[in-house]
Amino acid sequence: MRKPRDYDAELQALNDKAKQLRTRKQTQLGELVIATGADALGTEVLAGVLLAAIGNDDPTRKEAWRKRGAAFFQSNANTRRSAGKDAGGAQAIDPGAQPAAGAQGPA
Repeated sequence: MRKPRDYDAELQALNDKAKQLRTRKQTQLGELVIATGADALGTEVLAGVLLAAIGNDDPTRKEAWRKRGAAFFQSNANTRRSAGKDAGGAQAIDPGAQPAAGAQGPA
């Protein structure tokens, strides 16, 4: 005869795993905020920037952000602190802003 399954133990194990994943995700998000230097922004500013990015439906702008993010992760630690401080830094801080003339993206 087979041993009966302990559904309560399996469910508890799944809940524990889900909690670990949520904690790791939250930790990684905090590390990302610090690594990009966004921790220097006020909480309201950072929330506003993220909300503007979520509400932006322009695929060209999202692709430009994606490329910039990929470049950030591929760069070494010395150049990470300067990310967003170049001429295009306003886009990193204000994702809802229109790009300057001659900049990548629709005008």
